Amino acid sequence: MRALLSVSDKRGIVEFARELVALGWEIVSTGGTAETLRQAGVPVLAVEQVTGFPEMMDGRVKTLHPKVHGGLLARRAHPGDRAALQQHGITPIDLVAVNLYPFRETVAKPNVAFEYAIEQIDIGGPSMLRSAAKNHQDVIVVVDPDDYPQVIAALKGVIAPGVSPELRRELAAKVFAHTAAYDATIHSYLVKDQAGWPERITLALERRLELRYGENPHQAAALYASDEPGVRDLEQLHGKELSFNNLLDVDAALSAVAPWSGADRAACAIIKHTTPCGIALGRAPVEAYERALATDRTSAFGSVIGFNAGVDRAAAEAMRELFVEVVVAPAFRDDALAAFREKKNLRVIRLAVDPDAPGWDFKRIRGGFLVQERARPARAAEESAWKVVTRRSPSTEEWTDLRFAWAAVGAVKSNAILLARGEAAIGIGAGQTSRVDASFLAIHKARQQGHDPAGAVLASDAFFPFPDGVEEAAQAGVRAIIQPGGSVKDADVIAAADRHGLAMVLTGLRQFRH
Repeated sequence: MRALLSVSDKRGIVEFARELVALGWEIVSTGGTAETLRQAGVPVLAVEQVTGFPEMMDGRVKTLHPKVHGGLLARRAHPGDRAALQQHGITPIDLVAVNLYPFRETVAKPNVAFEYAIEQIDIGGPSMLRSAAKNHQDVIVVVDPDDYPQVIAALKGVIAPGVSPELRRELAAKVFAHTAAYDATIHSYLVKDQAGWPERITLALERRLELRYGENPHQAAALYASDEPGVRDLEQLHGKELSFNNLLDVDAALSAVAPWSGADRAACAIIKHTTPCGIALGRAPVEAYERALATDRTSAFGSVIGFNAGVDRAAAEAMRELFVEVVVAPAFRDDALAAFREKKNLRVIRLAVDPDAPGWDFKRIRGGFLVQERARPARAAEESAWKVVTRRSPSTEEWTDLRFAWAAVGAVKSNAILLARGEAAIGIGAGQTSRVDASFLAIHKARQQGHDPAGAVLASDAFFPFPDGVEEAAQAGVRAIIQPGGSVKDADVIAAADRHGLAMVLTGLRQFRH
């Protein structure tokens, strides 16, 4: 029996080869894998001894040869294939263990030269894997080092005599999933800087978690992650398993605090059903949390809480009395974790993402996806395009709150209205079917929680189609408004603001979040 071993990831390969040799297998290997095995004392036949042809072109060509692929593709029960093996002096290869050049890991590094990345595209590896997987009835194919023990156990007859057809097919399916993902990563890399939309988008997703259920208990669900930074980097530090809805809210929490990523102020967002019910800035995480909680203490029950900065014990202690599903932040101090671990059902997640990283946003619809550029968080640098359109300009204090409110309202579900004072939300009207209702709800929620809207500022994620939303705000005492503008009724909306002595700023940018 002959095995061909050629791996970039050398985890467990020496032990695997030793077990095969002990079972009477002959080992054929290439390049660095062969050297690793020789140094470990494993007898190895170099691939050039099999092909009668040396490696060439800096290793680009070494296994692309009929004596390799003939040995892999020959059907053992096929008379013509057996005759071809004999005619050409080809020895069958009965097992292949191959994993591929680290293309994904290479292009994930910063400032990688295109020429270097191209050299990390494996050609011989996928070819051998596909040949072996196609002929899996006769060839055992292993692409994942974690499968070595299972294969050895099967060869030894520990589970059943020999490697079963079911296991062979399972290993072959794993190969095609692996090579498909590998090709998808290469395709994404090659088209990322092209103008316009590519004709085809291939998503390669890896299962990370099987979830208890989906949005509702009768729906099965799982978490799959792509190669790009994000949920693949999630690290759970404490608590029971995450749910489908937890993960949706974690993503929303990270988006809500993204405008203040890297800032010297702490930001905290309290999320319910993927939209903030509280959001605020503070000098420290505990202050940001307490001010965000004050937005709407009622809705904060059973929430997911996100921070833009590391969480300390003071913030953890402040959350002690509130039922919280998940806390997510880029870092946690040990004393904060100790406090959180006193609540066994609380999930603690360490996850930091770059809010400015380029990428695509996918929205699922039946039978397809809508694809758009990922929204960037609102930044102060965009103020150069803002225009004061009313007779009165905002005061210095109002400007500070308008900046905060504009950054915060982008995380709120449309139609979205957010009232703010002192860089904290005091009322949020989210997900309404009319903007005047969103204004009414934001004012109502503020008063319900003991906040006075008088003197606050208001942010709207999209334009006011009519003056009624401005009238609603003015009657409550709001003093300044920030909104995109662009309505055919802009003149009427601005006139309404002037009648009530409000300051109004137009940003020229809409922030819908459906």
